Order: sequence, then C-alpha cells, then structure tokens
Amino acid sequence: MDNRPEPAPGDAGDKPVLAMVLKGYPRISETFIANEILLLERLGFCVDLYSMRAPREDFHHPVVDEIQARAFYLPSELWRGMPRFVWPAAAAAKTPLRFSRAARLAAAHVSRTGNSATVKHLLQGAMVASRLCPKTGIIHAHFAHSPASVARFASLFSGAPFSFFAHAKDIYTQKPARLAEKIRAAKFVVTCTEYNKRRLSVLAQGADTPIYRVYHGIDLSRFSARGNTEPRPPFRILTVARMAEKKGLPTVYHALARLKAAGVKFTHVLVGEGEMRPRIEALIRDLALGGNCRLLGALPHDKVLLEYEMADLFVLGCKITANGDRDGIPNVLVEALAMGVPACATNVSGLPELIRHEQTGLACPPEDPAALAGNMLRLLHDTGLRERVVQKGRALVEREFDNRKNIRRLAEIYARGLGGPCPPHGA
Repeated sequence: MDNRPEPAPGDAGDKPVLAMVLKGYPRISETFIANEILLLERLGFCVDLYSMRAPREDFHHPVVDEIQARAFYLPSELWRGMPRFVWPAAAAAKTPLRFSRAARLAAAHVSRTGNSATVKHLLQGAMVASRLCPKTGIIHAHFAHSPASVARFASLFSGAPFSFFAHAKDIYTQKPARLAEKIRAAKFVVTCTEYNKRRLSVLAQGADTPIYRVYHGIDLSRFSARGNTEPRPPFRILTVARMAEKKGLPTVYHALARLKAAGVKFTHVLVGEGEMRPRIEALIRDLALGGNCRLLGALPHDKVLLEYEMADLFVLGCKITANGDRDGIPNVLVEALAMGVPACATNVSGLPELIRHEQTGLACPPEDPAALAGNMLRLLHDTGLRERVVQKGRALVEREFDNRKNIRRLAEIYARGLGGPCPPHGA
C-alpha cells in the first residue's frame, strides 16, 4: 500500500485552479511537463497535481524542486488500492445522475474491450473528483490515453470540464474511435506537433472541440551554442534516447558500423535507459563496436548538458513501431540544436518540423542505416554545411521552441478553459 502523505489541494485564494492528471510524476523523460508546471506557477496559476503512479527513478531534475504544487498519488493497482477507493466511490454515489453517467460509460468500455483497467480509471476519477478544490476550473490530463480517461471520469463525477494534451504514443496506439470519443467530450485539446494536430483533426470529424498546436520548447537560457564547426577525429557522436523500440537505436548502431568500416575514428555515447538494453548490448558486440560505444544510462540534466558540450554530432534513428507508436518531436533534438550540435534524424512523425533537411539538419527515412551513415559523414566533414545547419537550427529553436513564449500561449489556452484572462504576471 502507498503510505505517502496525501497533500491537500492547493490554497487557490480567489484564483481558479488547474487540476492536472499525470501518468507519473516526476519522470526523467518528461522534463517538459515539469517545466510547464513551473512556468505556469510563475505566471500566477494555481496547479493541483494528481499522479497515477509513484516515481520510478531514484532522482529527478532540479526543476522539480522549484515547483510549489505537490502531487497526490492515486492508487496504481485496482485490488490493492480498493480500501482507498471505497470512500471516494461512496461520495460519488451521492450524486446519482453523475454517478450513473460515469458508470454507464465505464460499463460500455469494459463490454467492448474486456479491459478491467477501465474500472481502475473510473475509481481513480472518483478519487480525483473527491479531492478537487472548490475553485477547480478545469481538469487537464497530460497524455490522451489513461490520464485523459481518468480526467474524463473525474469530470463526469464533479461536473468540472476536462481537457487533455496529446503527445505521441497516446495518439497512435489507442483505438481511433476511443480517442475520437475523448476529443468530442473534451473542452479543448492541445498537442505538440502539426503532424499530430492533423491526425486529431481528422479523428474529430467536425466536432466543435478546439485543437491547438503548441510546441513543448526548452529553457533557452540553459543552452549556449558552442559553434564547433571543425571537429577532428576521433569524433564524439551523441544520442540521448530511452532504449525503446520507437527510438530506432539499431539503425543508429548499424550506421555506426558503416562509419567504422569506412575507417572513421569515433566514440558514440548513448544517454538513456530502457527495456532494450540487453538487445543493444548484444548488438554492439555483434557489430564489433565495443571499443567505440559507451552506454551511460539515465543522467541528470546537468550531466546531459556536458555531453552536448563535448559532442561533434547528434544522431537519432526514430521509427514507427508495429503497434503505431512513434515520437512527436523529441526534446533532446531541440536541445542539441540549441547547443549548436548539428543533428541527423529520420523523417517520421513531427521530426521534419524541426530537422528540416539541408537547412537545420539532415534527415533520412527510418530504418535506413546507409542513408543515416551518409548524413553523419556529411555533417562530420562538410564545414560549410555544419555552419549552415548550426546557425539555422539555433534560429529555428529561438523562434519556435522557446518554452517561455510557448508556455505563455499554453497559459492563454488554459486561462480560457478556466473561464478568465491569462494571469498578468510575467514568466
């Protein structure tokens, strides 16, 4: 049983509250969410956090320590959490019409899918509803799958509207009809790429729900371009990615094997951890890259910054998996461009919105090691090309991926959802 203290919702005073439902908090791979929360607080928002599970990592990025809001952790398992679910469910039953609507929706989903997770989401939604501050203006979920389901149930129980931010996997791995249903029920939807917005707009089928595109962005004050336009061997090549299938790491290593066969001297560094680690270690051995490759695991952000500073090239091999999972625009690519590190990537999903071929980097089709290796060689040896993509890449990041500008736009969207103007305080 989770024995963590259960914080009360924040004291909002006269301000409306944004209740935010998260899959997990804090998470090393979701720094953009922590940055968003912090900047929203600095803009004057009161945010209450509801996390569907406890942290899995034993460290977090420093930005989390600056956030005033504290997360309330929902039970993550149905049967073990049942003692904690009883009172919120009983409280929800005191409003029979709302309870009936939520129960009917859950029953319909279970009958279609046979998935008992819907019952857990129903009860988690009841728990969120039972703890909402009276000033709660909207229940907002990060991710369109289970967090949006919990937020929707909490909305049905409480009467407060809900919205959600759709990212990547959550869009492409759930059934289109289920996602379309959530879009139609939401007050608004936000997503992080134009590619995603087009997909969601098609699924919405003319619904009145507004769909906004807001790039995540980064804190540009933490990233300074180095302008290293003439690297020398042994080159230092960097990848920052979870060891997950959609990251396309085998393509990267097969491309590195081609560089080694061509006589290129290099060290490749991978920052990140994940379920594919044994497979990646085996692949490095099979390709005889053991002397060229280092696996650093997950690192705090200050140490990741040091890796950017030492890198001559950044490379990602993102792909679309068999179940439809894919990236949006990985923030690590934005960070690389902000640091003045030229980047090679694939042209899947929203990546071409950042890596514009021959302008801000070089792109190639996924699962094409030969093309990726060719692009890597060009960026390592063509000084004029490096200078061009470094300058244009940094300029694009400053124009489109400055998180202070983007969070201000997001704040305006949230403020409209809360029923008022954006708080006037500057970020």
